[in-house]
Amino acid sequence: MKHEISYEHPQADAAGGKACHMAHLNGLSFIAATLLATTCAVYSAQAAEPPADLCSLLSAAEVSKTLGRDYDSPQKTVAPRPYQNTASGTDCNYLAKGSKLWFRAYVDPSPSAAADLFARLSKLYGPQTPVNGVGDEAYFDGEHALHVRKGKVRFYLNLDPVDSASATEKHLRDLASRVSGRL
Repeated sequence: MKHEISYEHPQADAAGGKACHMAHLNGLSFIAATLLATTCAVYSAQAAEPPADLCSLLSAAEVSKTLGRDYDSPQKTVAPRPYQNTASGTDCNYLAKGSKLWFRAYVDPSPSAAADLFARLSKLYGPQTPVNGVGDEAYFDGEHALHVRKGKVRFYLNLDPVDSASATEKHLRDLASRVSGRL
């Protein structure tokens, strides 16, 4: 007596085969989605790290184009700590004939530390006008300087002199959007 071994399920049919094929495709789709999400998360984490040279967040060419006059490369110095046990920052001063753009930036240990410091410091710069669409939070102070927080980075842009408050605020908002986009 001869016995045959069958590898097919007795009730397997075309519909059952399609169901198996669909389950396999769903599994592959899940793997691909997981890989894509992981890749994007890693890329996002890398993009959120600020550069070692904070002045590189804003080139003299961008400043010149936005403000409509020729600015020199920034003069870089160390910005003082706002409070004891906080990080020092970087001052980047862009000079043009009769004008100065001051870009000051700090990198805090975490986004929550930056948010806490941003809130504490904002009490010193009143009155404030909130600015939407720039960083995680931003405002213009009473002198038309722009204060921004994006993640764990806090930065400040101040143009001197202020010829027209509305034009100055537009220019600073444009520059801040560029900086924020790089963080």
